[in-house]
Amino acid sequence: MKERDGGREDQWFRENEERLLEQARVLREKRAGEVRERDAAEERGRFRELHYMKCPKCGHDMREEELGTIHVDRCGLCGGTYFEAGELDHVVLKKEQDGRGFFRKLIGI
Repeated sequence: MKERDGGREDQWFRENEERLLEQARVLREKRAGEVRERDAAEERGRFRELHYMKCPKCGHDMREEELGTIHVDRCGLCGGTYFEAGELDHVVLKKEQDGRGFFRKLIGI
């Protein structure tokens, strides 16, 4: 009787082995993808901590300053002034007289 049961078991595995291996592969890939996503999110967080509000020129801390209607980021060490996307366009497109006033504020005149 044991031989008979063993024969049925072997037959079942022959018939289902490919499906079981495919299920195991899919599960393994899913888990690997989840680990990669988690690692990438952690890396982005570390990168942000290291570089957020740091001067791209010298690496010193920057501070946000209000100049008219926009905010600029200014380095406390080298004095570099950085605009976020669209801020400089906003200043340049303003009336010429208003623009001169902004640039005077920017360089401290």
